[in-house]
Parts: sequence; structure tokens; C-alpha cells
Amino acid sequence: MKAPMQRCLTLTLGRYKRLLLQKRISSFHCQQSATMSSLLINQPKYSWLKELGLSEDNPGVYNGSWGGSGEVITSYCPANNEPIARVTQATLAEYEETVQKAKEAWKLWADIPAPKRGEVVRQIGDALRKKIKVLGSLVSLEMGKIYVEGVGEVQEYVDVCDYAVGLSRMIGGPMLPSERPGHVLIEQWNPVGLVGIITAFNFPVAVYGWNNAIALICGNVCLWKGAPTTPLTSVAVTKIVAEVLEQNNLPGAICSMTCGGADVGTAMAKDERVDLLSFTGSTHVGKMVAMTVQERFGRKLLELGGNNAIIAFEDADLNLVVPSAVFASVGTAGQRCTTTRRLMLHESLHDTVVERIAKAYKQVRIGDPWDPNTLYGPLHTKQAVEQYLAAVEQAKQQGGTIVCGGKVMDRPGNYVEPTIITGLPHNAPIVHTETFVPILYVLKFKTEEEAFAWNNEVQQGLSSSIFTKDMGRVFRWLGPKGSDCGIVNVNIPTSGAEIGGAFGGEKHTGGGRESGSDSWKQYMRRSTCTINYSKDLPLAQGIKFE
Repeated sequence: MKAPMQRCLTLTLGRYKRLLLQKRISSFHCQQSATMSSLLINQPKYSWLKELGLSEDNPGVYNGSWGGSGEVITSYCPANNEPIARVTQATLAEYEETVQKAKEAWKLWADIPAPKRGEVVRQIGDALRKKIKVLGSLVSLEMGKIYVEGVGEVQEYVDVCDYAVGLSRMIGGPMLPSERPGHVLIEQWNPVGLVGIITAFNFPVAVYGWNNAIALICGNVCLWKGAPTTPLTSVAVTKIVAEVLEQNNLPGAICSMTCGGADVGTAMAKDERVDLLSFTGSTHVGKMVAMTVQERFGRKLLELGGNNAIIAFEDADLNLVVPSAVFASVGTAGQRCTTTRRLMLHESLHDTVVERIAKAYKQVRIGDPWDPNTLYGPLHTKQAVEQYLAAVEQAKQQGGTIVCGGKVMDRPGNYVEPTIITGLPHNAPIVHTETFVPILYVLKFKTEEEAFAWNNEVQQGLSSSIFTKDMGRVFRWLGPKGSDCGIVNVNIPTSGAEIGGAFGGEKHTGGGRESGSDSWKQYMRRSTCTINYSKDLPLAQGIKFE
């Protein structure tokens, strides 16, 4: 038996441990409660988030059922850096399970006639229409772009769904004449299978929509990994799409999702079961993705950076040039891949245009991105603010003059001043660097040949535009010695592409094409089929083998 003193001491220590444990539990619950109450989703002002099926903690894996047991990440609002809600990312084991389910779902989806697949895509478009304002608000809250741009981005997904519905009755190859009697050549197009889609933060809805709608009508299934900093948008979009699939008694794995970081992205790039990998992001990461996919002789569709230029000639209509340059350089706070980063002005109008654009910059309404009156919101992350400051400093060191902007704004969130810099040579290192921030480098040129050459001398080849009334110059610009970009405009900005055309660029932009025109061909494989319907066996090229 224990002595009385020892028993007393044991009881005292026991009570102390229990009290300490209760205190810790109480403290944990208090902290958890405080954390939950500090999330924007729990504030009345943001209760609309729950209309999208979002909550404090959200599963980041969907493959017919919802799950996720990986790292828990918090999504932050760029306008105030406050936490919105949390998402649990996928583990590599969950990625593996999702790929298996997607491949199994493809067996059913590929057998459904293309027009019937188009009907499902039509329903996805209608479901998005019903949620367009609330989903656009989420894009604005989580990405940071202004409300009208957020809604416009969802509209792009809706539009490409409409486009894909019609396309589902049109895709196919020609019947070609054969040189052999009693023979015919047919070009047959089939789905590739599983399309992996990795999207960037700046268009967290639209880029997935471009890929998803077209891939689906072609007979593919999709596996989406959205940007780690916009996971709530990925979850909300997937919930909308999943509901449509469920209503049609189709496997949810047709449109799978795995939220994750570089580990999931690398797995997708290495995975031979991913028949096409569509990657949208930086040129640096895109190059690594391309090399990894190429090692397995896989298919890739790359939408990477752009160092886009507007060129205004001496005959340009300045009433078009000024608003175009302002919209294309300031819109989305300079975070579009098609943002105008270089403005080339003929020497005869340089000073006038700079003065007018600087005046317009000062009138741009800056504020909360979800305020309908706001034209300019925050950068997406604090790291982007650091990149902005570094670029401004480099521009000054390389001889640039700041006409306006150049500073971080004194307000909550990741706000910086839209900036105009003049005086730099056309080949200054900073001018040739794509910095994903609202900095516009203004260059002065003398001749057409000079301007065209400057447009083409950067590594990227995404978007470009000239402003002129000279029709000869227009067609030289469109021709073989003109712009080397995938998007070549006249008298409109570099940004704001329509869904009906093929979107993409050349050189370090990656060469991929998405959305309209014949971009559907990237999501299919082509077979040339020769059919002999005669009783003879003639060989091609007149060869006799007897």
C-alpha cells in the first residue's frame, strides 16, 4: 500500500494534470472558435459564399465523391489579406485513386455520342449562368480582380459551353480521294482519353472552362488542378459541374479535381495515363512541365507568358490608343497574360500620348474589387508586391523615369500604384522581362521596321496590336514579316480575346491553342484510314509486287 502522504501527492498530481488538460482543451476550442469566427465566410457580409456550397473547411478532392486528407491550406483575400476559408488538398494516394476513377469513367463517356455529350455541356453552361453573379463575386474575392471582370470570366466559361455544344455536331475529318481505284481515305478523330488541366490564379474559372468544355465534347474526361491560391474557386466550380453530371446519372469522375501543390502537378506531368496535359502558368514552370511530359513522349498544351506590345503610329486615332492602353495595362492590375507591358509610340506623338495616359491613370478608381465602381484592385499576393518593387527599382537603375506610380499604396491588402516608366531603351533587361504587375514601359520609335522588330525581339509571342489607318501597314503587320505572335490585333488592345478564335502564342509562350477555331484538334488523336471496297489489291505509287 502507498503511504498516506504518497497517495495525497498522487491525487494532487492527478487533479493538476486533469485541470491542465481541461485548460488546454478549453484554450484549443477558444482558439479554434476565434479562428473560425475570423474567417470571412462566417461574417454576414460574405454569407453568400455558402450559396456555392462552401463552408469553413472544404474537401479539395473530387472523383465522384468528395474527400481530401492532405495539407490544409487557407485561402486569403488579396484586398485585405484576411482568411476566407480552408481547403484540404489531395495526397498523392488520393491523386492515384482519382486518376484510376477518371480512366474508368472514360470508358462510359467515350461511348456516348458527341451530340449527347454536347447536351451535358449545355447543361453545365446553364448551371453556370444561374450562379454567374455569386461565382463572379468569389473570383473577385479570392483572386482580386474587379467584380465585372470576375463575372466576365464566368461568362467566358458559359460562352465556350455554348460554342462546344454546336461543335459537338461538327467535329470530324474529311473523306479524301484515293489514287487507287476502289479505295477511299477517311480521316478519323478520336478522343485522347484523360486530359489533365493545370490552371493559374489569374483566370481561375475561364481557362478551366476553355479546356473542359471542348475536351468533354471531344469524348475526354478531365482532371483539374487549380492554383493553390484560388482553391475555393476550384471547389465551387467543381460542385456546379458535379451536380450536372449527377443529374444525368454520369460518373462524377468525368470531371475530377485534385487541389494540390507542386507534388500533384509533377505527378500529372510524369503520369503516362494523362494523355494530354494542358498547363497555364509561367514560362519558367511551363518549361519544366514540357520537359517532363516530353520525357514520356506525352502530349502537352502550353499557355505561358506574354510580353505584349501596343504600337501606335503617327496616323493612329488617339481616342482609341489612350483607352486601349489604359485598359490593357491596368486591367486585372496587370495580371493578365495578355496585359500590355510595352507601349511603343511614334516619336511625333510620344509626349502627347504619355501625358494623356498619365492623366487617365490618375483617374482610375481604386478600391475593393467587389465594389461595382472599382476599376483597379489589388495584386494577388504579397510576393507579387515584392516583384513590383523590385521591377521598379531595376527600371530606375537601367535609366527609366517614373512618370506616375512606383509605390505601394498605404491601405490594407496588396495594392500598388499603376505605373508608367519612360526613357528606357527597347532592349533594356527589365523591358524584356515579363513582370506580372501593372508596370507599363513606354518606348519611342521612328520607323515601321524598327517598331515591328522591337515587337518581335522578346522571348514571348502571345499578343500584339498596332494602331494605324494605313491599310498597307495593316497587312504588312499581319503578314510573314509582321508580328510573330499568336494574337495579332489592329486598333484594339492586346487583352480581351474572344472565345471564337484560337487563343495562344508562339516561342516561349508555348505554342498551345485553346478555346475556338480548330483548337479542338489538340484534344483528339487523328487516324488516316484507307478502306478498300474493291476485289483488287493495287499498291500506292504504282508499285508492283508480284
